[in-house]
Amino acid sequence: METSAAAARIAVIGVGNAYRRDDGVGWTVVADLAQRRKQNPLPHGIRFTCTDGDPTRLISAWEDVHLAIVVDAARARPARPGRVQRLRLGGDIPRTPRGKTGSHGFALDDTVRLAHALDRLPGELLVYVVEVADISLGSGLSPQVAAAVGPLVQRIEEDIMHRAVAGQ
Repeated sequence: METSAAAARIAVIGVGNAYRRDDGVGWTVVADLAQRRKQNPLPHGIRFTCTDGDPTRLISAWEDVHLAIVVDAARARPARPGRVQRLRLGGDIPRTPRGKTGSHGFALDDTVRLAHALDRLPGELLVYVVEVADISLGSGLSPQVAAAVGPLVQRIEEDIMHRAVAGQ
């Protein structure tokens, strides 16, 4: 799914795989945001994209935007499925927190480092990480992760509206 705007100022990017259960949470959040946009108008210039986490596709998705919001699944130990963490990435690029790994072959922090080296980071990068319970083959989110989707969609809408009010 991709909704493009000629001069997108904000990109909301869901990372994952809808056929690996909870790994589809990023795609679900993006789809819900795009659907809710019809009822709760968001500012113009927002691009919605779903990707599998491939570094080149991810970097392309946030290219030339002022704000990129990435939603991705992660496994954690100890597991707390449905817990959402928000990271704002600026000049210092943090490593993935100890005990947490993305559900893809290339960690998100490695993609950010690559984009930094190539001078292809967005102006601001917000990352929402949702801890998962089940990334086995199949569709549908676990109850814990599904319960986190609505509040996360609302929080991202607030991030977008805050950005719009700030006039950036």
